[in-house]
Amino acid sequence: MENTTTLIAYFSRKGENYINGSFVNLSIGNTATAANIIKSLTNGDIFEIEPVNKYSESYYPCTKEAKDELNKNARPELVTYINNIEVYDCVILGYPNWWGTMPMPVFTFLEKYDFSGKTIIPFCTHEGSGMGRSVKDIQKTCPQAHILKGLPIRGSDAKNAGKEIQEWLKGLDIL
Repeated sequence: MENTTTLIAYFSRKGENYINGSFVNLSIGNTATAANIIKSLTNGDIFEIEPVNKYSESYYPCTKEAKDELNKNARPELVTYINNIEVYDCVILGYPNWWGTMPMPVFTFLEKYDFSGKTIIPFCTHEGSGMGRSVKDIQKTCPQAHILKGLPIRGSDAKNAGKEIQEWLKGLDIL
């Protein structure tokens, strides 16, 4: 994928997270950690998908908020949007696996823009559920985009996932 312009767009949540069977308070979310590794490897631009209404920093209230949004098929408003999405050929899209798919702000992001002809490369953080149905949801939301193989990253391993991420990007000819 030489001569492409890459955007790393991600949603992440700091605060109380469930990791390896216990709760850990994160100052930087696992997906943000992985996104920053990808930025350092690709030198792509980075954009955080942030909802106007923040989720609870406590784990269980956040899971309830996320499930309620999913059940309502909500599209939370975002704090900022990208004004020049057309300059990007490739979007590396990161998110935690919430209830088997992407958090609803990621759907808001995907539905805001025309990804026709663009390449979307998903990665997600999880604690055992992998990519879930998120890739199918991306394909359904962006049917004219080219979706490459995603990378599930165990959240508890995110800070040490540099080699795994590098191998994945090399395998996709991004590096």
